[in-house]
Amino acid sequence: MMADFKRNFTLAMIVTGAFMVAGCGLITSVQAAEKATRPFPWHQAYAAGTLFPSRWTAQERDADVAEFYQQWKADYVRKVEATNGDGVQYRVTFGHDQAGRTVSEGQGYGMIITALMAGADPDAKSLFDGMWRFARQWPSDGDPRLMGWQIPPDPKRNDNAFDGDADIAFALLLAADQWQQPAYLQAARDVIAGIAESTIGPDSLLPLLGDWVEPNGEEYDQWGTRPSDFMPGHFAAFGRATRDPLWTQVRNRVLDVSIALQQEVSPRTGLLPDFAIVEPDGTVHAAPPKYLEGYYDGAYYFNAARVPWRMAIDALLENDTKAATIARRMATWMRIRVKGDPGKIQSGYLLSGLPLPYETENSTLFVAPMAVASMLLPDGQEWLNDMYANIRDRHMDYYEDSVTLLCLLVLSGNSWSPSGALK
Repeated sequence: MMADFKRNFTLAMIVTGAFMVAGCGLITSVQAAEKATRPFPWHQAYAAGTLFPSRWTAQERDADVAEFYQQWKADYVRKVEATNGDGVQYRVTFGHDQAGRTVSEGQGYGMIITALMAGADPDAKSLFDGMWRFARQWPSDGDPRLMGWQIPPDPKRNDNAFDGDADIAFALLLAADQWQQPAYLQAARDVIAGIAESTIGPDSLLPLLGDWVEPNGEEYDQWGTRPSDFMPGHFAAFGRATRDPLWTQVRNRVLDVSIALQQEVSPRTGLLPDFAIVEPDGTVHAAPPKYLEGYYDGAYYFNAARVPWRMAIDALLENDTKAATIARRMATWMRIRVKGDPGKIQSGYLLSGLPLPYETENSTLFVAPMAVASMLLPDGQEWLNDMYANIRDRHMDYYEDSVTLLCLLVLSGNSWSPSGALK
């Protein structure tokens, strides 16, 4: 009874133009929308034929996002002590058990989320700005235009992680469109320049593992990459913002490598590994165990779980047929694997399709991105509905919840791609 009342109340606030903010009472969305050019809910037109969860109205899906956002914000967004006024900083915590830690990936997620939630949350812009200040407070030791990957930093060296800075740059482009301020666009271009110069292989045209990698290094080089860093939609936006042809090359490259991995390494499943090796002659294969993070580095695990979302969002927003093919292949296999029951999706698989031993948890991290990919399945309506039901109000921890919220924004039609230029 109370859960239904809470959900109906959240829905009513969106419909009537009001949003609950902790400590602030009810504030009309009209006030917030005066400064947001695309105030949430902003239903973006996706590629033709896109499916949406159909058991819920658009307003109910918007209410799900708003409620999930409020919980995410309460659980993981923290004001940095001793920062106030124009210098206030905010950070996204690394979860319930490591609340004192923050990673650049989390800052990127937080900045994208707050830019998209502007107009519903009157604090969105101040949160966004505070997160960006925090990112600038902790630059990478490798390239100061980028963010160090973890805070508190390693006392020896704190380099960047590709995905964190790619999401931060994308978020800054969203902010430039959302709040029409040239400073955001210039900041985005600065970060994008750092990404291009320090984290893209000059010959491979693939994302490096970070700015700590020497392109022709002995242990790690430009031919070792992480498929979850393949963000073709981001690269399209970077190209619009900079007019640098490099980003078209990188975008095409990651799509072609993804297709090659599906055809040559995982022809049965289409799953991509956490880490991959792309040889200079074009040969592709999964990275060996313990390549960088652990024994499952060559499996579909906690990095690669994001790939279906990254590919599908490019297909939905950029109408990319290659990305759509890649995403559909993974979603189609998963539906068959679990016999249409999202509750049976496990937390990791070998590229052959066998579930990883001891990884039986039904994590939202592995369901939500597949749900986004399933928006591209012409015959997948009931499967999509069941996947949405699995994740819409289920909370786990920082990583799972952040990715799930970003996926819910897509599933509700509230994700959009920046123009790369002020109007």
